[in-house]
Amino acid sequence: MKKHDDYMPRLIDAQLKDRLEWKGAVCVEGPKWCGKTWSCQEQAESAFMVGSPAGNFSNRMLAMENPVLALEGETPHLIDEWQEVPGLWDAVRMAVDSRGKPGQFILTGSSTPRIKGILHSGTGRITKLRMRSMSLFETGDSSGEASVKDIFDGTFHDTMTGEVDIRELARFIVRGGWPGILNAGINATMQNAQDYITSFLEEDLPRLDDDRSFRDARKMRFLLESLARNESTTASVSRLKADISLATGVDISLETVNEYLEILRRCFLIEDQPAFTFSARSGKRLKQAPKRHLADSSLTCALLSLTPEKLIGDLNSFGFLFEALAEHDLDIYARSLGGSLHHYQDYANREIDAVLELDDGRWGAFEVKLGAAQIDKAAESLLKTDMKIREDNAENAPAFLAVVCGLSNAAYRRKDGVYVLPLTALRP
Repeated sequence: MKKHDDYMPRLIDAQLKDRLEWKGAVCVEGPKWCGKTWSCQEQAESAFMVGSPAGNFSNRMLAMENPVLALEGETPHLIDEWQEVPGLWDAVRMAVDSRGKPGQFILTGSSTPRIKGILHSGTGRITKLRMRSMSLFETGDSSGEASVKDIFDGTFHDTMTGEVDIRELARFIVRGGWPGILNAGINATMQNAQDYITSFLEEDLPRLDDDRSFRDARKMRFLLESLARNESTTASVSRLKADISLATGVDISLETVNEYLEILRRCFLIEDQPAFTFSARSGKRLKQAPKRHLADSSLTCALLSLTPEKLIGDLNSFGFLFEALAEHDLDIYARSLGGSLHHYQDYANREIDAVLELDDGRWGAFEVKLGAAQIDKAAESLLKTDMKIREDNAENAPAFLAVVCGLSNAAYRRKDGVYVLPLTALRP
């Protein structure tokens, strides 16, 4: 039963409940405003809000003076935004050791402090979960009629899922998945994304815990804009550097780009979709460059000044942003199934947009296409890559092949065995 009537359930809820049953503490990490506190409060029995402004931020000062006092409360005890007082991590670790019971603490964090030798890793005591902004299934914009798990289990059935309005797809991309503003108008959601970026550059960036002097909000914005232009690609650091110089005329060193990328990772503003690797038994070499994504499609749209109307008028950009939206959701679905999301790229330039791998080693291959007219070509590409993989080592073959489509009105298995899955009908 929900503690708050207006709480929108998240896929991470079940993962958090499970971890609390066998782990002393769980740390839920993710970008600001993705719903971490709201979700964790549903399962916490007490809470300590480090960043609360009450009493002139007395909670933060109390935690800095005596971290143990922040740990008091009925369990599971929530410590929200623990990274504002990094000493809380070690205090939690020691309390978990002392109590020797599972389900003691829930921590949330929207950035990772730069470790300076004062923090224990927490191995064996604290487990981490990554939270993202909401998927279409969580927002209610996917009917959930097509289940990834059902495909893995062999229980999938063809079904009509209904017509999809391209204008709605464009709206989903520009709106993003921030839970606090889902029901606002499109102008409000676009302004929210702009404000999110501005707040990060003007408020969060200067307050990060390390004392490096190289940070420059202007150059960081240039990098964010470059990442937006290269959304859903394997753009190298050198490519990003060159793109920034070409677009702005500003020179920026590779070292600075790498440092800034690390800051964005620490603040969960970017997601690297790692390259897929086969089992250790395979001698096949694959390219290892990650595919780069911003944390939410709304941020990409804000950085590129894209509106729903502009997306519809630029189908090339629409395609890349639809891929970003689909892979954002597939990543959430993979995590909820105990798996992970990757991409595939070999040295013969064969590619697979998304690889969803379960913890038992089974994996599914996904191509992502906006229009139904692109399904045949996507299926053909998947089948050719699958055939080559099987020729090299049949043990490495995918469990299934699927095309995630924006404008399909049915979820079904084609005669060639490839599944067609509308994103607006997909669920774990």
